[in-house]
Amino acid sequence: MRLVKTLPFLLGLSAALGSVSAWALPTDRDQPIHIQSDDAQLDDKQGIATYTGNVIITQGSMKITGNKVTITRSAAGDVDVFTAVGNLAYYEQKPAVDKQIVQAYAVTIQYHAALDRIVLIDKAKVINEGNTTEGEKIVYDTVKQVANAGRATGANVTTPRPRIDMVIQPKKKTDEQKAQ
Repeated sequence: MRLVKTLPFLLGLSAALGSVSAWALPTDRDQPIHIQSDDAQLDDKQGIATYTGNVIITQGSMKITGNKVTITRSAAGDVDVFTAVGNLAYYEQKPAVDKQIVQAYAVTIQYHAALDRIVLIDKAKVINEGNTTEGEKIVYDTVKQVANAGRATGANVTTPRPRIDMVIQPKKKTDEQKAQ
C-alpha cells in the first residue's frame, strides 16, 4: 500500500529531475533516472526521499553515489537539492561531448539543481581535465566549471585542511605551436 501512496511522488520526482538537467550533456536530460539503494523512505507531504545503503543515482553521464542520499523537492515540485553522504560520496558528469568527465569526492556532496552548483564538504576534491582542487570545502559551478575552495566554517570536518591544494596541468601544444 505504501508504494501506491508514494507512486505520485516518484513520478513527480522523475519529471522534475528530467527538467533540471541543464547541467548535463544535452542528451542526459532525455535519459531515464535510475536510483538503486538497499532502502528507501519517501515522504510526499514533506517532499523528501531518502535512500540508504550503497546508493547509486544515474542519469545519462551523471552519477552520484553515497551511503545515504536525500533528495528534496521545492514547493513547486521541482528537485531542489541532492545530498549524498558517504566515506566518500562521489559525483561525476561529462560536461560536454569534447570534455573529459568531471569527478568530485567529499564526505558530503550537495547538488543544488536549480543553481547548477555542487557544494563539497570535508575531504573535498574536484578533478577536471587532469587539474585537481582539494580542500575542506569546494563550491563547484557545473556550467562554468569553476571551483571556489576554502575552509568549511561551521561544519564538522574530520580532516582539517588549513590550506588549499591545487594542481594545474600545462596546456597541450599542437605540433604547429611547438614549431614556433
